[in-house]
Amino acid sequence: MDALVVGGGVVGLAAAYSLADRGVDVTLVEKGSLGNASTARSAGGIRSQFSTRVNVELSLASKAVWNAFEERFGVDIGLRKNGYLFLARSEETAEQFRENVAMQRELGAESELLTPAEATEHCPGLDPDHFRVATYNPDDGVADPNLAVQGYAAAAREAGVDVRTKTAVTDICLDDGRAVGAAVTADGTTERLAVDYVVNAAGAWAGRVGELAGVDLPIAPRRRQIAVVEPSVPVPESAPLTIDLDTGSYFRPERDGIALVGGHFAEADPDADPERYDEGMDIDWAAEAVERAGAYAEYFGPETRIRRGWAGLYAVTPDHHPIVETSIPGLVTAAGFSGHGFQHAPATGRIVADLVLAGETDVVDLSALARERFAEGAALTERSVA
Repeated sequence: MDALVVGGGVVGLAAAYSLADRGVDVTLVEKGSLGNASTARSAGGIRSQFSTRVNVELSLASKAVWNAFEERFGVDIGLRKNGYLFLARSEETAEQFRENVAMQRELGAESELLTPAEATEHCPGLDPDHFRVATYNPDDGVADPNLAVQGYAAAAREAGVDVRTKTAVTDICLDDGRAVGAAVTADGTTERLAVDYVVNAAGAWAGRVGELAGVDLPIAPRRRQIAVVEPSVPVPESAPLTIDLDTGSYFRPERDGIALVGGHFAEADPDADPERYDEGMDIDWAAEAVERAGAYAEYFGPETRIRRGWAGLYAVTPDHHPIVETSIPGLVTAAGFSGHGFQHAPATGRIVADLVLAGETDVVDLSALARERFAEGAALTERSVA
């Protein structure tokens, strides 16, 4: 069996590896360089604290791979389990947190409900007076997305994947409604590849790839930013990734006293052109991000220095859940993770291989992730989004 994977981010690489590891002859094409789009620009979070069962299940299945990544792939991805700390200001959010923790624990996650005072045991610089309740999971953490890409890419090549960078898909070939191949272009030369399956793992470009096959995917590229700052009070390296969910502000420690701050604060959230968006950081946004973090954590006082930053793209669906499905015969879609693609890549790779080889999967209930949910009024609601 032959498969073409479109997209060389971590989701595409995980899918290509999983397919090849199960005997499929795989070609992967990436219009730029591997992992250089959304994956390289992510915060690297890995967490189980979501508000829907399917996202928690994707997290737990993926964590089984992330936790053993170095042993399995021979690459240290810098996994640090400092935990995630979610904070609720409103009673509505607090009640949602209580429901979330009950559901997460039922599925096997280590989440716990904390008082604001208890939250300061994990994040000492936090001002607890702003919050009603918190949730914490010590098994959550962060890893280096670039190292993960390197690990998956090496494993994919070793498994026999033909990895082609600077190669764009310009057409999906259909035969009686089934995807049977694609036209790929590199260095001005176009080649037609005949395959049994095409996998659309193109992230922010997934909607455009879907259009080539006549598939309408409600996936919008949305610009998000991260600032690298030197806090006025060093954030302990043991501190968790901390999210003030009602305001959308978050921060986490890096090494050597550096911290990352982020969040989306504007009401407007226009689509971005993935070919031409501004990859730099807006200094006004960075100042607001620091100010918001400083409003509830002592680390980010007036002496905080903004050192640098960047912008990347979320591939966002209307309900902040991915589309993972067989969209038409011969075409599998795995895209629209809305900022969670890095952490859910291992589970998604296995699911893609299951769909190609068996037409179904037992990892999660995929009916929740089919694009028909939007037309049928069955969209999910993921509240734990920053």
